[in-house]
Amino acid sequence: MKNKILGSALMIAGTTIGAGMLAMPLTSAGMGFGATLALLIGLWALLAYTGLLFMEVYQTAPRQDVGVASLAEQYLGIGGRLSATISLLVLLYALLAAYISGGGSLLSGILPKMGDAKTTEQIGILIFTIILGSFVVMGIKGVDGLTRVLFIGKIIAFAAVLILMLPKAKLENLTAVPLDNLLIISAIPIFFTSFGFHVIMASINTYLNADIRKIRIAIYIGTAIPLIAYVLWQLATHGVLSQGEFVQILKSDPTLNGLIKATSILTGSSVLGEMMRLFSILALITSFLGVALGIFECVDDLRKRVNMKENRVLLTLVTFVPPLLFALCWQEAFIAALGYAGLLFAYYGIILPVLLAWRARVAHPNLPYRVIGGNVALILAFIAGVIIIIIPFLDLPKVVG
Repeated sequence: MKNKILGSALMIAGTTIGAGMLAMPLTSAGMGFGATLALLIGLWALLAYTGLLFMEVYQTAPRQDVGVASLAEQYLGIGGRLSATISLLVLLYALLAAYISGGGSLLSGILPKMGDAKTTEQIGILIFTIILGSFVVMGIKGVDGLTRVLFIGKIIAFAAVLILMLPKAKLENLTAVPLDNLLIISAIPIFFTSFGFHVIMASINTYLNADIRKIRIAIYIGTAIPLIAYVLWQLATHGVLSQGEFVQILKSDPTLNGLIKATSILTGSSVLGEMMRLFSILALITSFLGVALGIFECVDDLRKRVNMKENRVLLTLVTFVPPLLFALCWQEAFIAALGYAGLLFAYYGIILPVLLAWRARVAHPNLPYRVIGGNVALILAFIAGVIIIIIPFLDLPKVVG
């Protein structure tokens, strides 16, 4: 397997395994492991499918380096470009704000105190953004190189967490039924963002020179890694922590630090808490890199559309300043931003690729590659996307938030 395929698969996995994974126990504590497992597999299949749809449509692109918004204009007109650009930018800004907030919060936990707790956290947010943002400005090669190094560290930290937690797992915890079946529905938007690699599909297409076989391999490997990781993560958290104790602790502190505190208290292991903190930081960093790269590419694609000269300083400011201000000004940015992201991603990650694939199949009935399932699969995916968009507007119970 060539290095670029492996690098692309790791970028997909790295972008996917991030804040959404860390937020899973915050939303699934009352669901039970069985329901959580079924939800994970279903969402993985749905989003791997729509990721392949983007690849199918890219076969018809006029050149390799076009963004998704350009594809939307090609098939859905200027309205399609506007909807794709606005939904993608707001989605990515919401995700990036969540990652900046979560990363800065975790980083502030190991920084020396500088003033009050809020000031220390804001300094952590600034340090987190400035250092990691520099790699994004370097371009996809810089992100690829850093992601490979961090991914190894993330695997080691994750393995250590599993080694410490899985022996403590209890069968009675894993076989617990949901406290409320409606919790499964309310958890879908948060779980949904945990497979959100679609934001870097334009970059992956360009990086792999629009080679269909290579992109398919990258998607298969890049989505399989998160699915396995998520199942093991949920097996560990649901197996070790009883629903009653876990829910009670999370209700008092529904944050990443609250999750770390909960596992430390209930397992009596401070080492486990620190390993979870390390894994959380690495997970946030890799997702930060992928999402920030997605914003950078989206804004650059818009620049090309309006024939503006390249200005990397302006691109950098447009990419990082809005989510940075959001994270600095709103203490609860992490969970709040993920909620907005789930709603927007339902459009960008499901509705949009389904519409593009439908139009592309009509215009090009003999494409070399077509995702399995035919038009029936397109219709089912579209319905699923609409349902996910509706969920946040329903009055459903939540464990936290």
